[in-house]
Amino acid sequence: MTTPTDRAAARLAWTRSVLGDAALELSSASSDASFRSYWRTTHGGKSWVVMDSPVAQEDPRPWLAIGERLAATGVHVPAVYAKDLDQGFLLIEDLGTRLYLPALNEDTADRLYSDAMDALLLMQTRMEHTDLPLFDRERLVSGLEVMPEWFLQRHLGYTPTCGEWDVLEAAFNVIIHAALEQPRRFVHRDYHSRNLLVVDENNPGVIDFQGALSGPITYDLASLLRDAYVVWPRERVEGWVESYRQRLLKAGVIEETIDRERFLRWFDLTGLHRHVRVLGQFYRLWYRDGKPGYLADVPRVYHYVVSVAERYAELADFVALLRQHAEGRDLTKVAAQ
Repeated sequence: MTTPTDRAAARLAWTRSVLGDAALELSSASSDASFRSYWRTTHGGKSWVVMDSPVAQEDPRPWLAIGERLAATGVHVPAVYAKDLDQGFLLIEDLGTRLYLPALNEDTADRLYSDAMDALLLMQTRMEHTDLPLFDRERLVSGLEVMPEWFLQRHLGYTPTCGEWDVLEAAFNVIIHAALEQPRRFVHRDYHSRNLLVVDENNPGVIDFQGALSGPITYDLASLLRDAYVVWPRERVEGWVESYRQRLLKAGVIEETIDRERFLRWFDLTGLHRHVRVLGQFYRLWYRDGKPGYLADVPRVYHYVVSVAERYAELADFVALLRQHAEGRDLTKVAAQ
C-alpha cells in the first residue's frame, strides 16, 4: 500500500526528472472533492503545475482525452507538457490562481460571464458529444437520490414516510422530464466559479472537465449562473440566460420554438437537479469522506432548491416537505459521526 509519504516522494522525484532540476520543490496548489491534487513549482523562470491523479482512484486518461478535444475547439484548457499514466502524474500549464469566484462582483460579472458563455458555446457547437456517456434517466435519478439519503436521513436524521417518498418521486420526475426533453450537447458537468480561472488570453481557463457527458443543453449554463458558491438577483440571472439563448439561436443550435419561457423552465429545473444532488453530496463529503470544506455552502444551496422549486406549482409539496424538516435547523452544524 502506498502511503502519502511514498506518494509525495514519487511525485517530487518524477517532477525533478521531467524538468531536469534536482533541487526544485513542490508546494500545494489546490485539491478538490476527489482524490486528485495539484502542486506548483518554478523552473527556468516559469511556473508549472503537477497534477497528481492516482490511477486506481482517479484515472487521468479521461481528463487527458477530454482536454485534448476541448483544446481543439478553442477552449482554454491546461496544456500538457509531460505525463506518466502508470503513476498518474502530469506536468501541465499553470493557469494561475485567479479563480472566477473571488473575481466576480457587480462590476466584473457581465464581462466574466460573457467570456464563460462564449467558451460554453464553443463546447456546445464544436465539441463532439455523441460518444460520451449519456446523462440519461438512470444517471439523473441516481444524482437526485443522494439528497434524501445524505441530507434527510443521514444529516437531519429523518426517514421519509411512504407518502413523503411519493412526494419526492413526483418532484424528481418533474425535474427529470425537463432534463430529458432538452437537446443534448456536451456537458462539462462542473462549469462553475471554482473551475474557471481569469486568464489574460482566451479567458476563461477551464479545468475539472474529466466527468463530461452528453446531456441537457442548459446543465452547464445552470452550473455557471446558479453557482453553489455565489448568488445573483434573479432578474440579472434571467438576463444572462436569455443572452445565452440568443447565442444558441444565432448558432442554429436551437429553434425559435424554444422560446424564452420554455428555455428558462429548462434552466430552472436543470439547475434544481444539480442543487438537489449537491445538497446531498456536500453532506456525503463530510460524513463519508471527512471533507468539511463544503458545509459552509449548504445554506446557499438549500436556498437555491427552495427558491426555484417554489416557482413551480407541481413542486409545492416537495417544497413543503423540505421546509417541514429543515427550516430552523443550522444546516452547517453536522450530526455526530
